[in-house]
Amino acid sequence: MRAMVAEFSQDSEWEAKYARVIQKGKALAELPAAYRDEKFKVKGCQSQVWLHAELSPEGRLLLHGDSDAVIVRGLVACLIEVYNLATPSEVLASSPNFLKDVGFDSHLSPSRANGLHAMVKQIYLYATAFDAMARLKSPR
Repeated sequence: MRAMVAEFSQDSEWEAKYARVIQKGKALAELPAAYRDEKFKVKGCQSQVWLHAELSPEGRLLLHGDSDAVIVRGLVACLIEVYNLATPSEVLASSPNFLKDVGFDSHLSPSRANGLHAMVKQIYLYATAFDAMARLKSPR
């Protein structure tokens, strides 16, 4: 999260920040076709957004995502950069304040900001589910 804030603080103009977001979207790995399914769509996004998470053998989140909109695809890439390879408990112990620190809360349109928060909520839901599964598997 700090790395994301530091990276975006290099740009003082929002045009440059938007260009950075778009570039991250262009660099985002292709979403496997199996995850481009209705059940992986994020509810609350005006654009189409797909997010899928799985747990690695080491217990870390592996996130996959995409969007049909250029800027939103970049926002998906930013979230994947922040949360990918974190443990579920690390995600749950963190706060998405970096969105405000980067300026996404104040410089995105209301519909994009709502969609961004829906994506973060979805990541936290995945982390909650994986954390609960890990608690059920661990001996007491």
